[in-house]
Amino acid sequence: MKIATYNINGVKSRLAILLRWLDEQQPDVACLQELKATDEAFPHKELEAAGYGSIWHGQKSWNGVAILTRGDTPQETRRGLPGDPDDTHSRYIEAAVDGVLIGCLYLPNGNPVPGPKFEYKLNWFKRLQSHAADLIDMNIPVVLAGDYNVIPTDFDCLTPKSWKDDALFQPESKQAYRELLDQGWTDSLRHLYPDKQIFTYWDYFRNRWERNSGLRIDHLLVSPVLAPRLKGAGVDREVRGWEKTSDHAPTWIELGDA
Repeated sequence: MKIATYNINGVKSRLAILLRWLDEQQPDVACLQELKATDEAFPHKELEAAGYGSIWHGQKSWNGVAILTRGDTPQETRRGLPGDPDDTHSRYIEAAVDGVLIGCLYLPNGNPVPGPKFEYKLNWFKRLQSHAADLIDMNIPVVLAGDYNVIPTDFDCLTPKSWKDDALFQPESKQAYRELLDQGWTDSLRHLYPDKQIFTYWDYFRNRWERNSGLRIDHLLVSPVLAPRLKGAGVDREVRGWEKTSDHAPTWIELGDA
């Protein structure tokens, strides 16, 4: 079972990119972030024609998350994180797929620091930690996949000094991510490649793609009961080099049979 996460950075404007990637790589599950589209504008018919059923949680101009499954439709179990009924951002959706619970998330960016956006990021992180702990207690196979907007360590970026003032690299952000892992979640890419510098995002500015000045901020965390089934992980790095592409590259894991 291949499960991928991809911050598409505008599903309508990059639909051709998405369809090309799905056709070439054929993940069984694809979690999308930054749809930047309302529910009505989400291209579910085009995805269905490409062989993918979908559920989505859209928002005009901003945010938005979706889960796609090849040859089937995900069974939605939740949209939105618990803990703040007044939060209108479309940042979390969850579904059951072939015996695995998939949580697709788009964690807030948090810039500028300090400020209300950074406080919102940390508060959202606390809600994620609380829900993630409940999922751990259920003792079931779970994947929490998405754009976490966190650079976990210095090793996860080429030039740490250039990110020292960014919300993605603040001590509070990194600590929140560590606390999530301390619940028992496995960071799939880092677990399988502890000594390899891997990036999932390259900013459009300052020739960061051409210089391979990237970040690892797209993560797939697997629950303790699922970790033994983790067989592979990687980044479809070439997609970042396509014309008019997202600034993220699809990141994926492969799970063995139960």
